[in-house]
Amino acid sequence: MELAVATKTKARGSERAKELRKNLKGLLFVSPWVVGLLLFTVYPILASFYYSFHRYDVIRKPRFIGFDNYVNLFTNDDLFRQVIGNTLYFVLIGVPLGLVSAYILANLLNNEIKFRPVFRTIFFLPSIVPTVASAMVWSWVFNTQYGVINSTLASLGLKVIPFLSSPTLAKPSLILIHCWSQGNAMVIFLAALQDVPRSLYDAALVDGAGRWARFWHITIPMCTPAILFVLITGLIGAFQYFVFPWLLTQGGPKSSTEFFGIYLYRSAFMHFKMGYASAQAWILFIIIIIFTVIIFRTSARWVYYGGTAD
Repeated sequence: MELAVATKTKARGSERAKELRKNLKGLLFVSPWVVGLLLFTVYPILASFYYSFHRYDVIRKPRFIGFDNYVNLFTNDDLFRQVIGNTLYFVLIGVPLGLVSAYILANLLNNEIKFRPVFRTIFFLPSIVPTVASAMVWSWVFNTQYGVINSTLASLGLKVIPFLSSPTLAKPSLILIHCWSQGNAMVIFLAALQDVPRSLYDAALVDGAGRWARFWHITIPMCTPAILFVLITGLIGAFQYFVFPWLLTQGGPKSSTEFFGIYLYRSAFMHFKMGYASAQAWILFIIIIIFTVIIFRTSARWVYYGGTAD
């Protein structure tokens, strides 16, 4: 009896040792990712939260000042209020317009037309072109002296349009570029459209539903999960919009395109106000969280998660 118990105990110990070796091997294989996550994601997040309560300029040691950075942002920084306004303008107008343009393109390219693969490639191309190269092309397109649009207008004797040099037109011009570069969203919508059951359209045709009724009551509801995904990712990206305005306007004219990302970059890497920039980053994080939670809370009213099997 004792020999049987000892044998069972030994077998269990052997199994535990094998399981431990397996776990150690697994941890060894994922350790580069874990180390990278801790060093380049977790530590910067915790460090920025720590520095947001300090006055820190990289050269001198951080000095604790409590909530002064946050208070100064909302009470003493007039430019910050303008930055919030510029960013909300871009988010509330640019994100819906970008989503609608991508969805319309996807619907058009989902039809049986000649050279459809060519058109899909053309409309997807802007999303894979390097952003710097795209910005250089758009700076040439919008240029008031030798830009392709204004050169054409000037040759016709019409007034030149100051796309990027007018405080009124600068943000709409950047929104136009944003709508132009919606290739990724278009591909997501194309996948969603191709997953809509054909039987729903057939049933609607039998009931006498027209094209607009089928689009409004079948196509859009069946694509709402993809719409929600594109809306959330577009919202997060728009709040951090940086490259195009930095390369084309650098926040001008008259700070009309000074978005949150640009202002944060100036504070951190031009003025070396790392504590102030960290506070800005956490405010941006909270704003994004609020908008995301609102969208998720309201999504139950308009997102349809029904089965898509035909």
